[in-house]
This record gives sequence, C-alpha cells and structure tokens, in this order.
Amino acid sequence: MDFELGPEHRMLQDTVYRFMVKEVAPIADQIDREDRFPEEAWKKLSEMGLMGITVPEEYGGGGQDLLAAALVMEQMARICPGLALSYGAHTVLCVDTLYHNANEEQRRRYLPGLCSGAVIGALALTEPNAGSDAVGIQTTARREGDYYILNGTKMFITNAPVAEVFVTYTKTDKAAGKRGITAFIVERSFPGFSVTRKLEKLGHRGSPTGEVVLEDCRVPAANLLGKENLGVAVMMSGLDRERASLAAIQVGLAQEAMEMAIKYAKERVQFGQPIASFQLIQAKLADMYTNIEAARLLTYKACVLADRSERGGKGTEIHKLAAAAILFAGEMATRVALDALQIHGGYGYMLEYPINRYVRDAKLLEIGAGTSEIRRLVIARELIRD
Repeated sequence: MDFELGPEHRMLQDTVYRFMVKEVAPIADQIDREDRFPEEAWKKLSEMGLMGITVPEEYGGGGQDLLAAALVMEQMARICPGLALSYGAHTVLCVDTLYHNANEEQRRRYLPGLCSGAVIGALALTEPNAGSDAVGIQTTARREGDYYILNGTKMFITNAPVAEVFVTYTKTDKAAGKRGITAFIVERSFPGFSVTRKLEKLGHRGSPTGEVVLEDCRVPAANLLGKENLGVAVMMSGLDRERASLAAIQVGLAQEAMEMAIKYAKERVQFGQPIASFQLIQAKLADMYTNIEAARLLTYKACVLADRSERGGKGTEIHKLAAAAILFAGEMATRVALDALQIHGGYGYMLEYPINRYVRDAKLLEIGAGTSEIRRLVIARELIRD
C-alpha cells in the first residue's frame, strides 16, 4: 500500500494549482459577485489538455485515471470551487460517462470535441420531482422510426446554460420502474430542446445551472447510450464515479479554508497576542487538519477503486465507498468552512473576506450527487447486503 502520489500526479497537482493562483485567483471574487462563467479560464484549461483527462488519447483525451480528474478538481476548488464544479460536470459526469458507455461510432463523433473543450458537456438527470429518487424520473422517450421523441423537464443541471452535449436519462417503459430507464446523448441543437432559464444559486456562482425542457425533442436512435431500458446501469456506475471524484472538490475547498484560518489566526492580535496562541483556536485548526486528511485519503481510495471496478474488480464495494467518500468530505468541508469563518470573527462575516464564498460553496455537496441522507442509506444497504 503506497500513500504517495506518483510523479505524474504530483506534477498535475502543481501545474493546476499554479494556473489557478495566477489566472483565476485575481478574478475569483468577481466571478462570484457577477455569477459569470469564466470562459477565458475554461479555454486555457482546455489548452492544457484537462477536459477529457480520463479518456484515452486516441479520442483526444489525456489517458489518465479518475484520481487524476479528482486531483484537478481538488486544486481548482482551492481557488474557485464553482469552476471545479463545472469542470467535474463536464469531465466526469458527461465525458467520462460517455466514454465508458458509448459505442465506437459515438466515441468518434463526440469525444474529440468534448476532450478539446471546444464543446462543453453536462448531465441531465435531476427533475423537478425527482432528485434523491433518481430512478423516479418522469421524462419519457418513445421510438418513432429512426428517432426517439423525448418529453420532460430537467432541473438543477450544471453547465446547462453553456453546454452543447447532454447525457440525458429518460423512461422508455414507465411501468417497468428502474428497468425502463434509457440514456441518450442529446445535443442542444436538436429540435424541441431548450434551456429555459439560468438558476440563481447561493454558492458555486460562476458555475452556470439551468432548467432544461424537452418538448417533442427528436433524438436520433443512433444516440441511444447503451441499450434501451438498461440505462440504470449507466446511471449507477456514473454516480459511483461522480461521488468518488467530486468529493475532491470538498477536500480542496476545506484545505484552502483552513489555510485562510491559519493565516488570519497568526495575524489577528487580541489580548496582546496572536489568536493562534489560544488553545481553543489551536483545537479548531487541529480538527480541521485531521478531518481534511481523513477525507483526502478516503476520496483518493474511492477514485482508485472506482477505476478498478470498471475493469471488473471489487464488485459493488465501490457503491458504499464512493458514497462514504462524498458523505464524509461533504459534511467535513461545511464544518471546516464554518470553523474558519468563526476564527475570522466579525471580519469573516463581511463580504470583503473570501472565506464567505467557501462557506456558501461548501453546502452544495451535502445536497448534490445524492443528499447526505441518501448516501447513508446507500452505505447501510450495502453493509446489510454484504
């Protein structure tokens, strides 16, 4: 068992963090205030070859593993969690899912543009009345000749206002429950497809979120992802890889919040001494470090095991481990961000101090990718089944 990252992973970490500090840190507060997608940063990240990092080079990808994608998100989230979220939605939820489930023709058609970053991807799963109950989606698809006709509404879709390609889940047999789910590759340009509104969020501003409406949307039968009525397998394997890798956003976010708290505690003087010398402040910092390191190890392990699971190993072990990673990392980041704000005192409550962004951003991943409550159920059910 080796707890050290290899030289390629370490170089990737360093490269991404240096880029974020130089290119994004100066505009991170502006991105948050204006809720503006940073197109210029996205273009430069694309030029660095990061947008299809888990896809083989023959399709234009980086040929690396899921851990590499997680490391990119971790370093992005230290500076701009919103950008990390959009990157994860594109690279893991869309591109990685498409690669693992698409046929050769679909890979050749869609992956090069997605991997270059010229085309932005998204995942369209959640609906107004189907969030935690993912298999309860109501969007329908019916076959008409060489097309499927899709009808329904998707809600809270990350990247929807800027994406061109959507991995979209539907019901092709409503009576069959989860055995009637089918996945499609849907393009923004298809007739009947529209993004009806951009949604305003508490945090992760700069990562655009929208509502997608499908009104007799005509999707070529050739765009069926996997097999008809077997989309739940695509969905669940995608959720495992999503949960394992997106947990890294919380690790990076918490790491930066802790470092802000340490810096402030060393500089802030009360009662004639830096507050870093107070034992109660030290206890908070010690707990922050311990929880961040625990979340980091759990996240990295889940990513490695997710890749191994794709190659036929470890069975359903990844279901509970991926859920555990994002459960622990999600709740950990919220605690760390709140404690970091507490250390900042009154200044932490002021918008001029960036710690406020991290508090607002932290909460999302206790909700997205399955709520903390659902993750606990997933873990418990796997334990009981074992």
